[in-house]
Amino acid sequence: MDIVLLILGLGLILVGANYLTDGSAAVAQRFHMPEFIIGLTIVAIGTSMPELVVSVVSALKGQSDLAIGNVVGSNIFNVFLILGICALIAPLALTRSTIRRDIPIGMVASLMMLLFACGGDLHLTTTNEITRWEGIVMVAAYIALMFYTIRQAKKELPATEEETPAEKELPMWLAVVMIAGGLCGLIFGGDLFVDNATSLARRMGISESVIAITLVAGGTSLPELASSVVSLLKGKADMALGNVVGSNIANILLILGLSSTIHPLSLGGITLVDVLMVVLSSVLLFLSAFTFRRRALDRWEAVIFLAIYVGYIGWLIR
Repeated sequence: MDIVLLILGLGLILVGANYLTDGSAAVAQRFHMPEFIIGLTIVAIGTSMPELVVSVVSALKGQSDLAIGNVVGSNIFNVFLILGICALIAPLALTRSTIRRDIPIGMVASLMMLLFACGGDLHLTTTNEITRWEGIVMVAAYIALMFYTIRQAKKELPATEEETPAEKELPMWLAVVMIAGGLCGLIFGGDLFVDNATSLARRMGISESVIAITLVAGGTSLPELASSVVSLLKGKADMALGNVVGSNIANILLILGLSSTIHPLSLGGITLVDVLMVVLSSVLLFLSAFTFRRRALDRWEAVIFLAIYVGYIGWLIR
């Protein structure tokens, strides 16, 4: 029964990703907004809902390992596995604004998590804990970032209007229904997948921290994987990249921020190495703009990303 429910959950995720992508693209066209911005905001937050639910509930139950491990594992999964798979399908072009603004913001968010969560290991504080006031700072930073993103999108509006070809517009009510239905499919499918995957893992005697970084993080990141791959196959590479970058920023600033505001989060079984892997992922994504094919995540870099992920998971389980 667990295996059947796993497959059912995966099916809901794939169908939900398809509807969410189509509905979001229709909204972007209706308001003449760049597709990357839609990916960075609406799609990114929507596909981050499973992480938000898991981390907030974990914080309420005092399960810090699960709350932090879910975000750490999801961000590693997003960059090394999702972008690795997408770049294998087709090299991902990195725009000037992505290189100068969006990816660096992700790097700053990763460093904030490192400083806040690993203060004890870095000899900055006495404990490895994200406090309530640090959580408030993270949430405030995310809200400020959203305002900044929307403001920048308005400045870029004239150029994007000229470059975007005319397409048949979907009715607004249909686009809203598709987005809502897609999000429901992603959230319920992700929950179904995670619950049954976690149940199977516990029967095998795997620790909570490993479950959080691998199965729970992978399960809650399946919406990002499905949405990014579907976006890429539909020729919307900007939305695929914006989805991953935006999700990683939302995972740290919004999800960890809200969770630690509810209840301070101690690092627990999550190690400094795990958090450093998140920082490494954001740094390597930035460096990929200047290697092999300039301003693109190339297939060779995709292979490197996937190899790093496999090696890390193998080390973690061992």
